[in-house]
Amino acid sequence: MLKPASRTSVSVIETVFPTQAVPAQTDTSIPSPVKPTQTQPVTSTSPSTTPELQPSASPTVPALPPDITRQMDEIQQQVIALRGLHPTNSVVRDLLTPDQLRQKVINDFYKDYTPEEAQMDAIVLSTFGLLQPGFDLLNFYVQLDSEQIAGSYDNKTKEMYVVAGTGFNGYERFVYAHEYDHALQDQNYDIQNGLHYNDETCKKESERCAAIQSLIEGDATFLQFQWYSADSTSTDRQQINDTIANQKSPVYDSAPDFMKEDLLFPYDYGEKFVQYLYSQGGWDAVDQAYRNVPLSTEQIMHTDRYPDDKPITVTLPDLSATLGSGWKELDRDVMGEWYTYLILAHGLDPKARLDENTAQAATDHWGGDAYVVYYNDQSQATAMVLTTVWDSDSQASKFTNAFQQYATKRFGNPVLNRAGTHAWESTEGYTEFHINGAKTTWIFAPDSTISTNLWKAVQNL
Repeated sequence: MLKPASRTSVSVIETVFPTQAVPAQTDTSIPSPVKPTQTQPVTSTSPSTTPELQPSASPTVPALPPDITRQMDEIQQQVIALRGLHPTNSVVRDLLTPDQLRQKVINDFYKDYTPEEAQMDAIVLSTFGLLQPGFDLLNFYVQLDSEQIAGSYDNKTKEMYVVAGTGFNGYERFVYAHEYDHALQDQNYDIQNGLHYNDETCKKESERCAAIQSLIEGDATFLQFQWYSADSTSTDRQQINDTIANQKSPVYDSAPDFMKEDLLFPYDYGEKFVQYLYSQGGWDAVDQAYRNVPLSTEQIMHTDRYPDDKPITVTLPDLSATLGSGWKELDRDVMGEWYTYLILAHGLDPKARLDENTAQAATDHWGGDAYVVYYNDQSQATAMVLTTVWDSDSQASKFTNAFQQYATKRFGNPVLNRAGTHAWESTEGYTEFHINGAKTTWIFAPDSTISTNLWKAVQNL
């Protein structure tokens, strides 16, 4: 699944903008509301009309003025004191204009993400009802990142930068505290090799990487608001709140619903996760999480389930022989509780969405899952199997009842409705759903024959 960790090179740890003003009297016990906003207007918010990506040479940025260097040094010492982590190396640091950020997004963030890969990701997301078929995902993500990113730390190049507006003012200082915490995380825990948060691993284990990303971003967001409380000046605070209040976000506002929610996940849920750990034992308890990383979005969403409630491993076979010639495997991964919830509550079709409380209750007590998606180039058809194991038979039944509501809203009245098996047929294809004890299986195929064959191949696993 195209989770945040797998969208771009995972060496680039992005920071997005909060949009609600920070309380004038805040402390570290207050969760920070996080929502992205823009750095500059864009020429288009429609993915079908975005300009072609034309990589260009990276801009040459002049040396930082001495006053800004001094301020950065001061913030670094403040972050070190607050976070309790000590630097082991220096870090390259820079300020970028919004135009320079866009070039960096094109040249660095998406240089290895091809249009073909983006098209395959869009097919997978549309199969699960999250995205419109044919959506220009690559260009849209370039626009979104160009609008939303307030700063970034690259753990490969050890480069850190903040996107500057009119200078290095309160908001830039606020973001700098967040970014420098990322540098300290990397220097103390080795994000790529120590946490195994890297491109190769995250392509295979996106659910685990989504959880680690939430730890990393939640840590930096929680620290950022500690800095706001302890070290920002009254001028800083006024400038921070003014910047947030005046931001607009046309690209974010035009994004598919699930994408808006997903972009916030590591900052919002991640901060709550870190805040919970902090309440148990301060930053020492947070540091311990880097030695025993969370493994699922379930552990991030339900803090009391970390670290003991580990995800169950579910496997699906190679179904190429079952499907026959012309089919190729597009994606194989773990959906996780968060994306299962997004499918029910934040799908593409507003009429098919369940209310958030129903979707949350239905996807609670997720135990583990596996999905695989196939595509036929000639017929442009997709086939998918998602098998989920729940913590109990009753929770599997609760999910089944919610899925029936969702599928009926999305596909129309069921064509098959008997104990343990339900099916729907629509212009999208044939959907079949099975429940057996604590296990559920969702199959999507072009027709009932292919769906039946897929079920025969996986029903006894």
